[in-house]
Amino acid sequence: MERVRPSPNIWHWPEIYEIENRAQDSTGALWRALREHCDWAGLDVVDVGCGDGFHLPLFAVTARTVVGVEPHPPLARRARRRIESLPRYEKAAAEVRVAPAQRLPLADASVDLVHARTAYFFGPGCEPGLAEAERVLRPGGTLAIIDLDATCPPYGGWMRADMPHYDPDTVETFFERHGFHSTSVDTLWRFHDRASLEAVLGIEFSAEVARRAVAESPGLTLPVGYRLRVRTRPTGLLL
Repeated sequence: MERVRPSPNIWHWPEIYEIENRAQDSTGALWRALREHCDWAGLDVVDVGCGDGFHLPLFAVTARTVVGVEPHPPLARRARRRIESLPRYEKAAAEVRVAPAQRLPLADASVDLVHARTAYFFGPGCEPGLAEAERVLRPGGTLAIIDLDATCPPYGGWMRADMPHYDPDTVETFFERHGFHSTSVDTLWRFHDRASLEAVLGIEFSAEVARRAVAESPGLTLPVGYRLRVRTRPTGLLL
């Protein structure tokens, strides 16, 4: 039985996390960087740890198919409801399945892009998920992992305050050892009001660190750094 690590934010506060998702990447920098490495237009995409499906509609606009995989059934139900609101031609290309990253409900060599954003692939310990992603990718397909950059202030400093044992260098070495090319992406979270910003910080950090983060964020925007990690499945035998 695969171990599923509960998400400390979206599992418990999906409505607030919806606000966070809408605030994230207001510059579009993450989406531009992802497209540069793998433009999914006309391709088959799987979004691992898709949560309540926030990113599925964007993929569905141009992808041939997109499958959201989510281990938490309540979030999967929310994701399916989101898909139901899509136009007919996009809805036909999108679906949601309940499963963990270690056991993707997909055939061998059946997708072109495996996308995971701040989900499961956090460094040492995610090897079973890496193997599954490799299994379902076609030759030449791309595994793209997007995670927060704990070295990038101010958000990274708040992360490290809450996770004193987290070592960004160890994580970086792990992904290098597994053949990933990693790049930094800077973007901006933009909120409509202070209440939204404070609510989001409140579900992302402990009470003490959240108070510090609120005090250090006087406006309606937060600069946030990410790491985009990309690995391509070889198209032939390696000799």
